Amino acid sequence: MQDTSSREAAVAREAGRGKETVLEQAGGVKGVVYSALPALVFVVANGVGGLKVGILAALLVAGGIAAQRLVRRESIQPALGGVFGVAVAAGVSWYTGSAKDFFLIGIWASLAGAVAFVVSVVVRWPLAGLIWNATTGKGVVWRADGRSRLYYDIATLVLAVIFGARFAVQQYLYQADEVGSLGFAKIAMGYPLLALGVLVVAWAARASDKRLKVAGLLPAKRT
Repeated sequence: MQDTSSREAAVAREAGRGKETVLEQAGGVKGVVYSALPALVFVVANGVGGLKVGILAALLVAGGIAAQRLVRRESIQPALGGVFGVAVAAGVSWYTGSAKDFFLIGIWASLAGAVAFVVSVVVRWPLAGLIWNATTGKGVVWRADGRSRLYYDIATLVLAVIFGARFAVQQYLYQADEVGSLGFAKIAMGYPLLALGVLVVAWAARASDKRLKVAGLLPAKRT
């Protein structure tokens, strides 16, 4: 009995390996907070000391976060991505001499994401399904079921709305030269909205997997 329980526990642990939530992939709650800090520091420092001070402060904070994670032997992937993003944003803002351009790349990246999601639905290869099933190793078997495609279409369109909303709101604030509001919008419409989108994708994946298992299109898990 004990051996059986131990074996089942080992199987459960093995099944759970590699399945990280979006929050875990971002470095947990601490990672989400860290990702928001450079933009927040930029807005505050820019308001106090001007553009150059804001850029320098944002770069120092991003670099400091990466260094701290490295020293603590934590995952530095989110921090490195943050450093790269801040460096590019700072470079654009430095080149143009405008504080609002610190957010320019992110604004247009949101539009590009929204367009990509919509186009993927139009061509019947919804990105939500492609990305989710590629990361879980299930391939494209889900495309054999029309209802599964519909589930992933819905999830993909939700993501398109999220990215489109980011673009619309931040582009409006950009045109209005509202640097402080841009920083707030970037943080508020970042991971919170993305988490909502991922929940919808997870719903689509569960609904699709249930149908595919019944149809025998999805192989049973090894025990």
